[in-house]
Amino acid sequence: MLARVLHVHGIPATVYEAEASSTARSQGGMLDIHEHNGQAALAAAGLTEGFRALVLEGREATRALAPDGSVLLDQPDDGGHGRPEVQRGALRQLLLDSLPDGTVRWGHKVRGVRPLGEGDAAGSGGSGEAGRSREAGGSGEGRYEVVFADGATVVTELLVGADGAWSRVRPLLSDATPRYTGVSYVETYLYDADTRHPAAAKAVGGGAMFALVPGKGILAHRESGGALHTYVALARPQGWFDAVDFTDAAAAAAYVAGEFEGWAPELTALITDGETAPVLRPLNTLPADHHWDRVPGVTLIGDAAHLMIPSGEGANLAMYDGAQLALSLAAHPGDPEAALAAYERDLFPRSAAEAADASELNTLMLGPDSPHGLIAMFVGAAQADPAEH
Repeated sequence: MLARVLHVHGIPATVYEAEASSTARSQGGMLDIHEHNGQAALAAAGLTEGFRALVLEGREATRALAPDGSVLLDQPDDGGHGRPEVQRGALRQLLLDSLPDGTVRWGHKVRGVRPLGEGDAAGSGGSGEAGRSREAGGSGEGRYEVVFADGATVVTELLVGADGAWSRVRPLLSDATPRYTGVSYVETYLYDADTRHPAAAKAVGGGAMFALVPGKGILAHRESGGALHTYVALARPQGWFDAVDFTDAAAAAAYVAGEFEGWAPELTALITDGETAPVLRPLNTLPADHHWDRVPGVTLIGDAAHLMIPSGEGANLAMYDGAQLALSLAAHPGDPEAALAAYERDLFPRSAAEAADASELNTLMLGPDSPHGLIAMFVGAAQADPAEH
């Protein structure tokens, strides 16, 4: 997103990407794209029409089930909720296709980054993970050498860490590191569910489904092609998961499913009938108020800046960060430090507020009042303003 909005404003950038190609791995599941951040970023990128063509109709429907399978909440998708759902991989491809050839340098996994001083030799200019490029030279202040896994290097004029939870760029700005939240997800898929897994497909419905009790739950979403994508949420210490052999798919699924003994079979089938090996997703966060002092020539976007517990905002915030940083650079030609300062001034309170909301949502999901507080939130949001739900 950052590279695309910079391109719209005539500012060249290079993205150094760890993956070997755009098809190197699955890009994950569904994203609901929100009007005030994700959709605003796509508008700044000139990609609203392309985004609308990717929307999967009906996926905003929401169901809440009790452990016995009885329905606690059933909100249909009436088309007016303002948070259309798309496949993450399709949205990523839309952005990739909008960039000039050569913008993304595939197979460039970052091994390390170091600031350059006055005495350091300068190489050819470029960006770090994303940013502007020019022929490097002059003062070393605000310039960095990025070292890749194959030993290649690049010297930056402006370095943007868009490199996620375990960012190699973040230590230039902050000593904060992600910490385990006490909750992990276990991810599974069912395919062609309407035909092969009809009971589970009926339980999930047309969009999202959650079945929650304090400390654990099963969340699933209907994706394209009849796929059901499930996240099993468990509030357990890391040691509990260390005892699970995730290299033995059947044994791992059975172990996790054991936490849901007595639950309706159409719910536990989302775990035991999984057609992909269960994948452990520990949830880590940065401090909610994560921020840093201005450091010349470098900043962060997305999870590198504000890793938080899942709330539906992560990808939206990352896209919005990228668009806002690009717009700030375009608004301050020749003065990147003013651009970075303006971007970070707005970034810090925005991400802190979203992190607080995400923590509150997690408490509603898995806390002592689960699922009743979460259901009340959904009902209240729909009654107050359907367009915001």
